[in-house]
Amino acid sequence: MAFRTAATHYLHQLTAQHGGTVAGDVDSLHAMRVAMTRLRTTIALFSPMVEGDEQLRLATELKWLNAHLGIVRDLDVALERLAKTTRPASLKDQSWKRERAACQRHLTRALGSPRYRRLIGDITAWIESGDWSRKRTKKAVARRARPADEYCSGKLQEWRNKLLKKSHKLKELGARKLHRVRLANKRLSYAIEAAETLVPSSGTSAVKATLNLLRKTHKSLGELNDDARFRALAAALGEDKMDGRERALQPKQKKRLLRKAADAYSDLAKLKPLKTA
Repeated sequence: MAFRTAATHYLHQLTAQHGGTVAGDVDSLHAMRVAMTRLRTTIALFSPMVEGDEQLRLATELKWLNAHLGIVRDLDVALERLAKTTRPASLKDQSWKRERAACQRHLTRALGSPRYRRLIGDITAWIESGDWSRKRTKKAVARRARPADEYCSGKLQEWRNKLLKKSHKLKELGARKLHRVRLANKRLSYAIEAAETLVPSSGTSAVKATLNLLRKTHKSLGELNDDARFRALAAALGEDKMDGRERALQPKQKKRLLRKAADAYSDLAKLKPLKTA
């Protein structure tokens, strides 16, 4: 089944970064978190077929792991931002690096814990032969037998419509709603890429154009989210009185990023319906 192929692929990407992430490597951590998001997106993409008690339990465990990965990644992004400022490193980085080291220790313990090993073992078994694969109702059998291209086309179009609805009046949205739009944007982008690995003929013009626009909005909304996370972390670390350059994005910059994202969503709404075959 298509779900097994995509989910196994991303699970292998995730576990391949285990050693580097445990050792504190920034790139390995980032790759592991991306693989985690792609895996969770794949599960969501095929949710009508794989939903059940096991899926709910594993979703909770994946959320636990993602939280550990996320806080360290946020600190890495903040440190990259600080490295571009003009204040001496000894003054600006110390508290941030201490926090990063502390969170890394928590992450390393999590990745070496029985809970992590159990999660990887359980999700491997679930992908291969979980409760979803043993359902014998007519509806469940029909869902699993549905061609991947036909199913993905419908689901991706549904997600695109939801994203366009969420992004309506983007420039007027608050930080929390912008964050939700960014997550929906990332989910659709990753889901399209997952479908491309399953259906080689999925590179239609509408699919390619959609991905290009989603990547544009992802970049703009990502910068806004990084700025919001940076400010929150700075406040938590008692560094919220830094000068304007270190507090990063100024109002004009935010308006420019929002305008870019809004324009891309306007173009996205004009594209033909998504088809993966």
